[in-house]
Amino acid sequence: MLHRAQRRPQFFYTTAPLPCPYLAGRTERKVVTELSGPEGEALHDRLSRAGFRRSHNIAYAPVCPGCQSCIPIRIVVEDFAPGRTHRRILRNNAEVVAQEVPARATAEQFALFQRYQRARHRDGDMAAMGFYDYRAMVEDTPITTMLIEFREAPDRLIGACLTDWLKDGLSAVYSFFEPEHAGRSLGTLSILHLVDRARALGLPYVYLGYWVPQSAKMAYKAGFRPSEILTNGAWHPLRDSLPPVTALVPESAV
Repeated sequence: MLHRAQRRPQFFYTTAPLPCPYLAGRTERKVVTELSGPEGEALHDRLSRAGFRRSHNIAYAPVCPGCQSCIPIRIVVEDFAPGRTHRRILRNNAEVVAQEVPARATAEQFALFQRYQRARHRDGDMAAMGFYDYRAMVEDTPITTMLIEFREAPDRLIGACLTDWLKDGLSAVYSFFEPEHAGRSLGTLSILHLVDRARALGLPYVYLGYWVPQSAKMAYKAGFRPSEILTNGAWHPLRDSLPPVTALVPESAV
């Protein structure tokens, strides 16, 4: 008689209500599950396609009662072409070098992370993070993850993007930049780099997390066209009656 090993059940939990970080006066709740073990990476792939995001070894998605403002969005890599403003940003940052490095925290990254948080999110929880908290954010991952560092001469770190590698794309987990370079649109530059990198790897999508149309901090994501949004359990092309907006990532965006 053959005995098959039973797969460990996957448990999902709902968090307690907290103030919404995007829309004033609202609360948020999340459904969360642990990513661990040999099935962790495959589970993360499936959940990403279902609209989940990752933080450390946890996958989460919003389940806020009476609100569906957080809409998963991804760029369609094959069809994306930089607009006029995107091309200007690329020209203005032509000397910036992007380098993929392992997901390992460094003191140099943390110093930049602190400057970014203090300038852009002084009142947020992440502003109080110490080095070991930052290291956990970067290194506590059960899946294939990398950091993309952005440097300018003479080898000065001015930006970084923590990125997950999925079977069908790249997922931007968290980005931070030199606050004194706010006018250079380094957030937009990082997304354009992810699109180029995904295209070179033959991956069809770049996942940007949640688009929140009512939030100025998150509305920029709809400007990277063509893109798809997840509604009613399926991905659909993002269409609306308004002309596409050139996407500039606010330097205060998370």
